[in-house]
Amino acid sequence: MIVAEKLTKFYGLKPAVQDISFHVNQGEIVGFLGPNGAGKTTILRTLTCFMPPTSGKVLIGGLDTRKDSLQVRKKIGFLPENVPLYNDLSVDRFLAFSGSVKGLAGKELTNEIDRVAGICGLVEHKKRLIKHLSKGLKQRVGLAQALLNDPSILILDEPTTGLDPAQIVEIRDLIRNLGGQRTVLLSSHILPEVSQVCKRVIIVNQGRIIAEDTPEGLTEQVQKGRRTVLSIDGPAAEVKKKLLSLDGVSRVEEAEQEGTFLVESVSGENIRPLMAKAVVESNWGLREMRSKDLSLEDVFIKLITEEEKDIES
Repeated sequence: MIVAEKLTKFYGLKPAVQDISFHVNQGEIVGFLGPNGAGKTTILRTLTCFMPPTSGKVLIGGLDTRKDSLQVRKKIGFLPENVPLYNDLSVDRFLAFSGSVKGLAGKELTNEIDRVAGICGLVEHKKRLIKHLSKGLKQRVGLAQALLNDPSILILDEPTTGLDPAQIVEIRDLIRNLGGQRTVLLSSHILPEVSQVCKRVIIVNQGRIIAEDTPEGLTEQVQKGRRTVLSIDGPAAEVKKKLLSLDGVSRVEEAEQEGTFLVESVSGENIRPLMAKAVVESNWGLREMRSKDLSLEDVFIKLITEEEKDIES
């Protein structure tokens, strides 16, 4: 549904996005993840025909964004980071205006307003002025206007910015439920949002794609082995030395909690029975043994840090 080929965008002499290529399949929920200023918003604005690329090509449903801009826009529902709402309008009047811009009228427009209000939980709020709504409800109104005319592609830029934890969960569940029916591309710098909603993640830094995979696949790429947490009653120095002596153990690190160790071992080797045996034979107490995979946050920080080191060198 979405194909970008060697996408590049300059602002004057400054490159915001450089030689980016990716694809998003129909029905996928894909996350663009990156620090602020990484180029995420520029990419989304290019995809939505808000501005043309300096070079490269973008295809939306097989249509070129340069040659078929109006047709492309009909396929896309866009929720920008700062939702352009008219605060003095009621919810239904704002949606009526947004729908008319998209070419809807009469009974078709009325039906669409009712449909998106139902999807976004706005039925009870349709007659309220937007300025009287909470931040979470305003975000729902923005999402509702993006869903008008039932677009096949939904592009969301930082959809939970400024929301409280309860509102974030509500919007996150709403986005998750939209997947499958339509293609969703979500930009965010909030890692839990991406890991809990998206099936695939594209990590962007300094205008380039530095990694692309499922959250689990990215973890496997970066982790390159097993991580096990052990809580042991025994002298720390001796425990660490013993664990390091075991075949397959690559690193042992003492955690902040006393008697707790993080053990990294070679990928594909299950050395837990060997570690348990070593602890028992040393007459130490084994209080806990559990896996500890890298979180998406750990993966993100590691990839960004490595990328910046490569650029500096």
